[in-house]
Amino acid sequence: MAVEFMDHAAGAYISQEKGWFEEEGLNLTAYESYVTGMALASALAREKSFNLACSPSSPTIEVAYICLVPAINVYANGGVPIKIVAGTHKYGYGLVVDPAKIATVKDLEKPGIRLGCVREGGAVDVLMHRTIDSYNLDESRILKNTQRMSPPQLVLAIQVGQLDAAFLPEQWATMTEELGFTMLLTSQDVWPDMQGSVLVVKQELIDNHPDIVQKLVNVSQQSTDWINGYPEEAAEIVAGQMQAASADTEAAGVASELEITPQVLLRSMERLEFTTEINPEIVQDTIDYIAGLGYIKSSFSAAEILDLSFLEVR
Repeated sequence: MAVEFMDHAAGAYISQEKGWFEEEGLNLTAYESYVTGMALASALAREKSFNLACSPSSPTIEVAYICLVPAINVYANGGVPIKIVAGTHKYGYGLVVDPAKIATVKDLEKPGIRLGCVREGGAVDVLMHRTIDSYNLDESRILKNTQRMSPPQLVLAIQVGQLDAAFLPEQWATMTEELGFTMLLTSQDVWPDMQGSVLVVKQELIDNHPDIVQKLVNVSQQSTDWINGYPEEAAEIVAGQMQAASADTEAAGVASELEITPQVLLRSMERLEFTTEINPEIVQDTIDYIAGLGYIKSSFSAAEILDLSFLEVR
C-alpha cells in the first residue's frame, strides 16, 4: 500500500493506527508514504517499467490512496492498469497569499508577484488552471511568474519570504496560515463537488482477489465514518502517523523543518469533505479538463477507470 504524505490519506493513516486492516485480515507487507500524489504516480509508473524489464514477481504497489488527477495521469499516460474503487474525500486544495500584497485573485497578475505551485500535471496545478479560467486571468503572465516546487518546499519558501502566493494541497495550505498567509480561495470556490483523492487498486487485485478489494473499501468506509464522527481525535492520530512517516519513509526529511500539529490538521481536515462516494460525472469532467490542458493525450470514458461495484455491496 502507498499513501500520500498529506491528510488527504487520513483514512489510511487512521486505519493503520487502529489496526482495522489487520482486523479485516489484510496483511500489508509494505506501507509507504509519498510526498505528493505525483511522486506516488511516478512510483507506480516506474514499477510497471521495472517489472516488465526485470521480473513479473517483483513487489509492486497494489493499493494506493492518491489524488484523482495523478491517478488519471498514470492510467492514461503510464498505462498502469488501475481502477478507482472508492473516494476518500472531496476538495482539499487552496490558494494562500500574503495579505499585504494580494487582496484579490486578480492581484496575481500584478508585476513582481512571486507565485508558487507544484509541477505541471499535479492536482493543484490543475486547480490553478481552473482558477485562471474562472477569474479570466492572463494565463501566460501567471505561468511565467510561477515557481515549481513540492508542497513542503513551497511552505519553506513562504517561511523565508521567497513567495507572495502559492497554490497548495492540504494540510500544507492551512500550515501557511501559521506563517501569516491568508487562504484567499479553496477548491470549493472554483470547482464545485471536486473529487480530491481516491482509493485505487491494480486490476490484477480485482481479478484475483475481489474479496481483498471489498475489505479495503469496507475499511475505508469505516475510517471515513470515524473521521466524521471524531474529528479532533482523527487529527491527533493523523499528526502522530505523519510524524512517524516523516522519520522512516520516502517522505523522510521533507517535513523535518515543519511542524504538523493536531491543531493545524484539524483546521485543514475541516476544509475537506470526507466521503467514499464518487460522482462519475465529476470524474469525467476532470478527465476532459486535463485532456484539454494537454496533460493526457486524449480524453476517455470515466467508466474505464471506475469500478464502483464494491461501494454498492457494502
